[in-house]
Order: sequence, then C-alpha cells, then structure tokens
Amino acid sequence: MAARILVAEDDHKQAELIRRYLERDGHSTVVVHDGRAAIEEARRRAPDLLVLDVMMPKVDGLDVTRVLRAEGNIPIILLTARSTEDDLLLGLDLGADDYLTKPYNPRELVARVRTVLRRAGTAAAAQVYQVGDLVIDPVRHEVSLAGRLVEVTPAEFKILACLAASPGRAFTRQQLLEHAFGFEHYVFDRTIDVHVMNLRKKLEAAPARPSYLLTVYGVGYKLTDKLVSKTKLASEAPADAS
Repeated sequence: MAARILVAEDDHKQAELIRRYLERDGHSTVVVHDGRAAIEEARRRAPDLLVLDVMMPKVDGLDVTRVLRAEGNIPIILLTARSTEDDLLLGLDLGADDYLTKPYNPRELVARVRTVLRRAGTAAAAQVYQVGDLVIDPVRHEVSLAGRLVEVTPAEFKILACLAASPGRAFTRQQLLEHAFGFEHYVFDRTIDVHVMNLRKKLEAAPARPSYLLTVYGVGYKLTDKLVSKTKLASEAPADAS
C-alpha cells in the first residue's frame, strides 16, 4: 500500500535513512526536522501517516501528538530513545498508533508502517460519513442526499469525504488539493474552486448562495454540520398563493 508519509526526525542522517527505506517500499515521503514544522506540514499536506521522533527541538513529539490528535486521526508511529514504561504508555495514551525504541532496524519500521497503514485503511474503509442528509460511503464509493444518489467525480468524492470527515473544520485549498490529488501532482488552487462549484450545483438548493459548502475567506472551504438536502428544502417551501 503506497502512502504519503511525513517523517519528523531531527537527526538528519537518520531521517535520510528512513526516507530511503520508505521510498524503496513505494511510499512518497516528506522530511522535517523539528516539531513545529511537523505540525505545519501535517496540517498542510494531510499525510496518510506520520513517523515522529519524540525528542525534537521547538516542540517535542509528545506535544505534536497532542496537537494533531486534537485535530484529526492521522496515524502516528513514535520513535523514542526513552525506554521506560511510563514514557511509552504516555505516547500511546496521547493517541500514537505504535512506537519503536531506538536503536531499531529500519526494516522493522517499514513493517510497522505497513501494519499501521493497513489497520488505518481498514478503519477508514468502514467509516461512513453522514452530515445532515448527506451520506458518503467510501466502500461503495457513493454519495447520497436524502436517499437520492448523487453522481460525483473521483476528485469530487475525495474532496467531499475530506470535508465530511471533519464537519465545520476549514480546510485550505492546498490541503484539499493534496487530499484529492496527492503530493506529486502539479495542479492549481483554481482546480479546487471548480470542483467545489460543481459540488454546490449537485448539493445546494441555491448554488450561487451556498448554505452548506461554505467559503472561508482567506482560508478555503468547510462543510457545515447543518447540511439539509435540496429535496427537503423544496418540500418545506411555502406553496405559491393562488
């Protein structure tokens, strides 16, 4: 399973070794060297998994885990030189999915990455997102609104699933681009605007005056958690006087 992986490791030689092993296993890898950069890159790139060193400058790995766990469910593997049970339990209690104690064999890290990705993929596949009358089923790859199937493109589906996974959260265009197209595709922010415009035509009662798929000025877009369908709006509209 090829994935987009963020590696946060302040030891440059160790980070390069991890990158080579992960890319050899088919993954796209981005490396940062401090905790603050890890948080910023995780927010910007929305990777599939984070390999996170605990002992890092600026913000340590445990605090990075706290911050990112409060914002989402990115899988995290901790790398730690701390071997006491309390430290390891703290990392897991904060939401880390797995850990390796230094020194470790890079091949074992690659194996742990595969296991965590497989586990995360199974959980994600089972997740059906529902926001108001909108239902997104990743297994069936279907979008329905008030029980009516809505035809969407693969990119529209990914964007909508990203927004529906965190109703009310504002995503930047870059985050949505990378979620829909991955790290390696060179596309413009305008691409997201076009997809959102098309989604509004399919979901909104008044696409020119959206009520649910909202623009967050200076940021990007969000999906309100008060979504109702076109059908419901039509049924609740007052009859014409005659």
